[in-house]
Amino acid sequence: MNRAAAKHLIERYFRQLTDGCGNGACTNEFCASCPNFRPLDNNSAAAKALELFKINAKLCNPHPSKKDSSDNEDESSSKMSDIDLCASKEDFSDVHYLTENTVCMLLSSCEENGDYSALVRVIGKVFSSTESLMKSFRKDEPNAAENSLKPTDVDGTDGQSEDTSDKLGAAALPEDSPQMDDTVEVSVDIEAVRRVYDKLLTIEQVEAALVNAIIYLTPNMELDLEYLDVYETNPDYLNIFIIVMENTNLHSPEYLEVALPQFCKAMSKLPVKALARLSKLWSRYELPHIRRMMETFQQLITFTVVSNEYDSENLVNDDETVVTATQCLKVVFYASIQAGDVDVEHNEEDEEDSESDELTLHELLGEERLYKKGPRVDPLEKELGVRPLDSINPLIPFEDFINESVNEVVEMDKDFTFFKVNAETKFSFQTCPFILSVITKSQGLYYDNRIRMYSERRLTALYSMVQGEQPNPYLKLKVRRDHIIDDALVRLEMISMENPSDLKKQLFVEFEGEQGVDEGGVSKEFFQLVLEEIFNPDIGMFTYDDSTKLFWFNSSSLENEAQYTLVGLVLGLAIYNNCILDVHFPMVVYRKLMGKKGTPSDLSDSHPSLYQSLKNLLEYTGDVKDDMMLTFQISHTDLFGNPVLHDLKEQGEQIPVTKENRQEFVDLYADYILNMSVERQFKAFKKGFLMVTNESPLKYLFRPEEVEQLICGSRKLDFEALEKTTEYDGGYSKDSQIIKDFWETIHSFGEEQKRLFLQFTTGTDRAPVGGLGKLKMIIAKNGSDTDRLPTSHTCFNALLLPEYSSKEKLRERLLKAITYAKGFGML
Repeated sequence: MNRAAAKHLIERYFRQLTDGCGNGACTNEFCASCPNFRPLDNNSAAAKALELFKINAKLCNPHPSKKDSSDNEDESSSKMSDIDLCASKEDFSDVHYLTENTVCMLLSSCEENGDYSALVRVIGKVFSSTESLMKSFRKDEPNAAENSLKPTDVDGTDGQSEDTSDKLGAAALPEDSPQMDDTVEVSVDIEAVRRVYDKLLTIEQVEAALVNAIIYLTPNMELDLEYLDVYETNPDYLNIFIIVMENTNLHSPEYLEVALPQFCKAMSKLPVKALARLSKLWSRYELPHIRRMMETFQQLITFTVVSNEYDSENLVNDDETVVTATQCLKVVFYASIQAGDVDVEHNEEDEEDSESDELTLHELLGEERLYKKGPRVDPLEKELGVRPLDSINPLIPFEDFINESVNEVVEMDKDFTFFKVNAETKFSFQTCPFILSVITKSQGLYYDNRIRMYSERRLTALYSMVQGEQPNPYLKLKVRRDHIIDDALVRLEMISMENPSDLKKQLFVEFEGEQGVDEGGVSKEFFQLVLEEIFNPDIGMFTYDDSTKLFWFNSSSLENEAQYTLVGLVLGLAIYNNCILDVHFPMVVYRKLMGKKGTPSDLSDSHPSLYQSLKNLLEYTGDVKDDMMLTFQISHTDLFGNPVLHDLKEQGEQIPVTKENRQEFVDLYADYILNMSVERQFKAFKKGFLMVTNESPLKYLFRPEEVEQLICGSRKLDFEALEKTTEYDGGYSKDSQIIKDFWETIHSFGEEQKRLFLQFTTGTDRAPVGGLGKLKMIIAKNGSDTDRLPTSHTCFNALLLPEYSSKEKLRERLLKAITYAKGFGML
């Protein structure tokens, strides 16, 4: 606002406080004519007038009697309303940027006259100009500091100033605040912007002006960012995006058609440094603000997808609105991670592969793009220095970022090609894996695995032609049932030393002395038998916790490292060959496989009793040293039950645990249990796993909990879906009475009985990725009524069910079979 107009208004408040409006019945408590008004001296009235101006308090119109008895000065005062209105109209046309006070004055003027055209013109002019919007709502404007402490409303009421800075976090803190990262500090007063939007968005004409202004503004922003590198020369350009994103109506239909898509397109042109700065800033916001922005971009993506039809010629990957909105959503995704609990430390050291100067055959054949070595790194992730893997508990759950509409229409075979080959020219949703479900990502992994298999088959054929040998296109394992571990270990160890690339071939298992072609079933049975023997407690490779029903590495195992390497290989091969395993590890195992070290919080599922004890130690309010009598020397039992002492620090038995050092004790204790004590075993285990998955996008696409789903399947069991996809053989159909009785019986089972049935029929008590509907189960007739129990071929997910004479007998026989499955299941 022009200084002259502001001065006029302050003078009006001063006269109102000193002379009044002339109306003896005035009810305005800030008017000298009000019966309850306490007279003020000139100095007090001047201070009060300034305060009333700031809060846009009520102004009285001069009473006619006052006007009649006035002298020249009073006469001009009585006409002040008209003069101010004219001045405002003239001055508002000169407004080139906005402050909170300017908007309040505009609103006040427009409300007095019942005409919002001046406000609409100014809002339209400022919000459609990059220069004007960039300069608006600055912290360094006059009264900006006061405004940020004392929000103003149009009705003159005070805002709740005490907790505004807490709600915004570091974004509202002064520049010298130690909590604020210099790269995050911005010049825009975000709280002021929010208060202004609260006032403006209730006015319909202003809403339309904002929509049109953004439509006009965004093409210029796009040009500025793409061709002029405007952010590099003026980092305050980011203010535009901060201000626009505070609009709480962006998700409404008025914006979804044109304005928001164009805004996303402009935002996607921001350099990585700017996006990182934006993400850091948003991470300081409270949950409602971050969630609102996430929902805004999700709304645009969903709206666009459901409004269009996609096919092999018209891919969703080519829809610019969906692509740019997804890229904008990524900024919010990383803000959510930073705003939650994050552990950027405690990383396992990755073993560097020795680089060779020799050309590989893939490079000679021009296929090097398909087989890039090393993990892919997202530029924004690198700039921020934080990964999804580092997230312990994000502010917004990862699941909320998955967009089901996109997952339904994305064609993963095409998307995989863009991801691996045309990354520079085509967008792949696998570069934003947070938006994809585990099912969709597993399809991408499946294509990656299959292409590698076919490629290895081609290379094998090529080598065979050159060397005149018989081609061997598969990873063939010939094993004896009674020596399955020894045979598998020797064969896989030879392959890993002589030609590790053979591990990328399709697995083909043959049991010695048995006929049968491995079409997936024999491999599945091989995995089951290997794991059953390896996890046998008598062997001592792993310890078993009865309370959690989970296995952990035995730190005092006598087995050599090759055995643990075999377990890692089996897990890698299972992922590579799309096979679900009956493995029960705590989540920390998968976190360590992905590159993180175990931390105290990981003890909650791997060692729950120890976790609770350490938690009690940290929360203890008494005298830790005298009451607990702990030292930095701990004790645990070895394979034979003998106590083993270990010093967490040098001369640990002489260092007592106190209130001051108990956190250090807990950290060292957890590090020893989860990392140091099992370092030899886990290193060999991880080595085997990486032999198969080191060139896979597994680490880039999946989080640890999703890797567990890939290996072990899902814990959620939907038997309704299983019933719909089950096939029948031997004379049975879905209309057979025995089949109807069977499904009624299954649906009446409790959760534990259902898991036992699944274990009995498929070899694991979990569903494959995508749920039980993806499981191809077969129920075959196995004779007429009999006392024999049902049996199963777990390698083919086949249940052999006699045609029992009654539903009661079916239930009794089936329960006995699944309860005492050992010895019955493997036929």
